[in-house]
Amino acid sequence: MPPAHPFDDDKLREECGVFGAIGVSDAANFIALGLHALQHRGQEAGGIVTYDPESGFNSARRMGYVRDNFTSHEVMQTLPGSLGIGHVRYSTAGSKGQTAIRDVQPFFGEFAMGGAAIAHNGNITNADALRRELIERGSIFQSSSDSECIIHLMARSMGRNIPDRMEEALRKVEGAFSVVAMTRTKLIGVRDPLGVRPLVLGKVGDGWALASETCALDIIGAEFVREIEPGEMVVINAEKGVQSHFPFRPQKSRFCIFEHVYFSRPDSILGGRSVYETRENIGRELAKEAPVDADVVCPVPDSGTPAAIGYSLQSGIPYAMGIIRNQYMGRTFIEPTEQIRNMGVRLKLNVNRALIRGKRVILVDDSVVRGTTSRKIKEMILDAGAAEVHFRIASPPTAWPCFYGVDTPQREKLLAATMSEEEMTKHLGVNSLKFISLDGLYRAVGEAGGRDPKAPRYCDACFSGEYPVAPSDMIEKGFELKAVG
Repeated sequence: MPPAHPFDDDKLREECGVFGAIGVSDAANFIALGLHALQHRGQEAGGIVTYDPESGFNSARRMGYVRDNFTSHEVMQTLPGSLGIGHVRYSTAGSKGQTAIRDVQPFFGEFAMGGAAIAHNGNITNADALRRELIERGSIFQSSSDSECIIHLMARSMGRNIPDRMEEALRKVEGAFSVVAMTRTKLIGVRDPLGVRPLVLGKVGDGWALASETCALDIIGAEFVREIEPGEMVVINAEKGVQSHFPFRPQKSRFCIFEHVYFSRPDSILGGRSVYETRENIGRELAKEAPVDADVVCPVPDSGTPAAIGYSLQSGIPYAMGIIRNQYMGRTFIEPTEQIRNMGVRLKLNVNRALIRGKRVILVDDSVVRGTTSRKIKEMILDAGAAEVHFRIASPPTAWPCFYGVDTPQREKLLAATMSEEEMTKHLGVNSLKFISLDGLYRAVGEAGGRDPKAPRYCDACFSGEYPVAPSDMIEKGFELKAVG
């Protein structure tokens, strides 16, 4: 499914969400609600697998939004049972932008000791090598997804039960993974040793839920219990509740810092911190680092809003909704003729002219990727009669691609990879452009001393070029890591 229009093509996409539930009647309904709350993490497709003692494992996988597929009574009645998992997807591996139904998770496998289904958020950085090895040994792949490697590795394991087999499989996997999986009686959650991608545990009545974010627990009325720890595996069943152990070699965690900046919903909690408050702090730090004389602070909706509020509060410059977002812009609005394509961002955003005319405007956005949208928004603001346009960006320059579950353009297509800040300012045609520093971003997420270059607490490879796990598949294809020293 292609982006709705050019505006969508200039953002990084985090691009999967997972949800699981056990011990609740009609688990599929809970899962559908949870996936709806996680829709921002992937809009191409979604899937649900449930288990019912009478009918066994049942699966539904569909292209498009959760609301368009998993609200149908006909679909939901095919998913009985009190145990299930679900997944929303935007392709990070496999056929990018051309998702086939066979690539839609959860994936299911039948093993000697019974069936199991698995859904994965993240990216396996040695998937090509694993796939080659598995195919040579006789495995037959059904999809182009890196996640299918886990099922095949489990099938070849000699573990006594499915959790043991999953453990053995995941020890061979490199990269980032938050996994929810299920057997006939168990719900399983695992985070990779660095904890790059999020996974949380909730209590719902007498049952339990696993989700990518706390906002998905809120929608089903579940109580947030805790985050699954980096390197932790939890196995949940009706009799024993939650059993936890740590099957991997301990490492210092490197949670994705961009989850705080953009990926997660502002009403979620990450690492004990409100995402909204963190983004407001980012705006405050940005105002300290990059002040400018202006009349009004405007967010680029919606992701720039909390940072713009923080910038306004810190600087004392009034906050205003200078750009209004059309909430009802659909993917199938009209045929994208050349004339409509040229309208681009105007289909989704419109300038509040009465507020902008004659003003010196600070525009706060979460990131600059290719810069195409930033240029169009600047033109709209100037067309509306603004006297000056100043961009303030709530993340450092994105100069390196992510290989851990985020859809990032090739490095040469990232504006910050080929231009200095001064060159970007000229390219975008704005009066000034400033990004928050990496130290400033770390301060905003609670690291008072900024970033420790010897032992960074977060994965910030998209800004720093320092990859905590070597992207071996990409290196094999010729990707050059940042020179050290």
